[in-house]
Amino acid sequence: MRFFSSGKTEPDHLMLEIDGHPVRVAVRRHARASRYSLRLPTAGGDPVLTIPMRGSFRTAQQFAEDHRSWLAERLRKAPPAQPFVAGSEVPLRGLVHRIEHVPTTRGTVKRREGPEGPMLVVAGDEPHLARRLTDYLKKEARADLNEAVERHASTLRLSHPRARQPSGITIRDTRSRWGSCTAEGRLSFSWRLVLAPPFILDYVAAHEVAHLVEMNHSDRFWAVTQDLFPEADHARAWLRRHGGALHSYG
Repeated sequence: MRFFSSGKTEPDHLMLEIDGHPVRVAVRRHARASRYSLRLPTAGGDPVLTIPMRGSFRTAQQFAEDHRSWLAERLRKAPPAQPFVAGSEVPLRGLVHRIEHVPTTRGTVKRREGPEGPMLVVAGDEPHLARRLTDYLKKEARADLNEAVERHASTLRLSHPRARQPSGITIRDTRSRWGSCTAEGRLSFSWRLVLAPPFILDYVAAHEVAHLVEMNHSDRFWAVTQDLFPEADHARAWLRRHGGALHSYG
């Protein structure tokens, strides 16, 4: 095991050799952590080794070494990267589409029905294919989320007239959460929600709209969410099982 530092008192990551390849493990100290832990984020990214504030870095090193086999198994099960290239596939609203590159077609990206199923036809030069397709998916996500947020916010006002109104919607590529709500009522969402079946995007929209009346995750908050989206438990279970795979595309 090797350690690397960038001028800090303590390294912010370490390298583990797994299956003959170096794996970068991010190292974080956490004030509320009561024990050492190693996890592979479901949304993708480097494994994270958490150290309690009073913990020893040397003990953390040994903890990582002791859990090398566990991490290796988790990494083997992680979904492989799915780059946006001609001939590959990407889900849109839960339905798999084949990516076709047709430089001479008009526009940027168009959805078409092909002989073997739905396609996303991307125009322009091939080096720009991934960016054009990502921009298209972000645009589709924004349209779906605008509609879902407006619908849920309208429903919320009927039962909670004093609920704050959404002050805006931001589309990002977040890995730590699918959505968020600020104290000012600005909602933020991952564009990758548009890859999932529609009820998943609808649930996350309802979840964040519920924060317009309950800025917490109390029982009252979950009751509001359930009123807005009765299948909340089903959607949460889907995200736990399949959400990480959405970050493998692009």
